[in-house]
Amino acid sequence: QVQFVESGGGLVQAGGSLRLSCAVSGSLFSFYVIGWYRQTPGKQRELVAHISRSVTNYADSVKGRFTISRDNAKKTVYLQMNSLKPEDTAVYYCNFVTGLGSWGQGTQVTVSS
Repeated sequence: QVQFVESGGGLVQAGGSLRLSCAVSGSLFSFYVIGWYRQTPGKQRELVAHISRSVTNYADSVKGRFTISRDNAKKTVYLQMNSLKPEDTAVYYCNFVTGLGSWGQGTQVTVSS
């Protein structure tokens, strides 16, 4: 079973930056389409970005501020988050873009105003 382990969250002031990492198990990593999701209490999990082997897509709410990338040798997907806003505060998760993988613990991102 493919597992996802998120890290890199923290507390940052509005306008600041963070880089999240998602370590993925599985021998077919380079073929996986991976997404970054976020969730706040009482709301559905939201897909904010995903990456195939070479194509990236972003939710309108993060377009121009977040960048998703991958390192196939390290089996890791990154989410560079710039110009952070308080509304970006959430627990961030990674998973297959379908959301059908096993969910990890996530990493908390808190943006103070």
